[in-house]
Amino acid sequence: MADFSIYYVTAPLIGGVIGYITNFIAIKMLFRPHTPKYVFGMKVPFTPGIIPKEKGRIAEAIGGAISQNLMNQDVLSRYLLSDDMKAKVKHSVMDFMETQKKNKESVADFLKHYMTEKELQAIVASVNNDLTVQVHTKLADSEVSQNVAHIVVSNVVEKMKKMNPTEVLGGLFLGLGGLKALAARFAGASLWNKFFTMLQTPVEKMLTGNINKMLQNNGEEIVSKMLGNEVEAFINTPVCKLLEGKDEQITQLVKTAEGIYCSVISDHLLRILESIDISKIVRERINEMSMDETEKIIFEVMDKELKAIVWLGALLGTIMGCVNIFFR
Repeated sequence: MADFSIYYVTAPLIGGVIGYITNFIAIKMLFRPHTPKYVFGMKVPFTPGIIPKEKGRIAEAIGGAISQNLMNQDVLSRYLLSDDMKAKVKHSVMDFMETQKKNKESVADFLKHYMTEKELQAIVASVNNDLTVQVHTKLADSEVSQNVAHIVVSNVVEKMKKMNPTEVLGGLFLGLGGLKALAARFAGASLWNKFFTMLQTPVEKMLTGNINKMLQNNGEEIVSKMLGNEVEAFINTPVCKLLEGKDEQITQLVKTAEGIYCSVISDHLLRILESIDISKIVRERINEMSMDETEKIIFEVMDKELKAIVWLGALLGTIMGCVNIFFR
């Protein structure tokens, strides 16, 4: 009778221990050993563990599952174009602009956070050269010279016509004796105006030619110097100074940034995903990881679940031990 009562205790206990140990070993065998084991040249069964043995296939399956079900175009578009995400983008841009409104760094110093000094100077030189060529090309156009000459000469002629011819010619011919009469006759308003109207066209042509020649010979150097000074002044201007009083433009910029973000996601997300190839990235990353890293990550993610399986084995073993009592 005493032996039977001990059996009541030992049978469930032994069943529980066996269930615990078998499940514990089974979980360990998922990962270990990491490499095949050989005895007398013969490979030991179940080596390496299931996960090391099937690591390539598992990596392929996980990569495919993530790219097709978790990181596909529909899922990402729905998330990235949600109202919450667009609000985050908008607030991020607004916060950035608010910060820059207090930024006393020069534009050059600000850009150096994102590029090297050499890259910055290359951009400045490129902008200066491109603008110089474009401005010089426009200025060297004969129409520009004609327009400038026309404006200059027209203004001079108009001012001369408004002047009192008697006073001008009287002073010019003062002391010339007999020429005073000629000056008086010429000083008539009608003849005075006709003289300058007749003079306007040849003077314009002469001035146009001189301006053209000057622009062709020295225009590029003049423009380059002028623009170089302007570009240099711009990149040395504090960022906060550039944004001063530009609240309306900043608001518009925030809207534009939000629009660009939505446009990029809507129109180019598929191309971005294809170029990134998430499946390949996941697959390669898993294959690059050592089994120690893989095992550590899995246990960090599923530690509670794996322990639950071990204890579930102990519970089932205990139950089987109890059942066995009744069939003894």
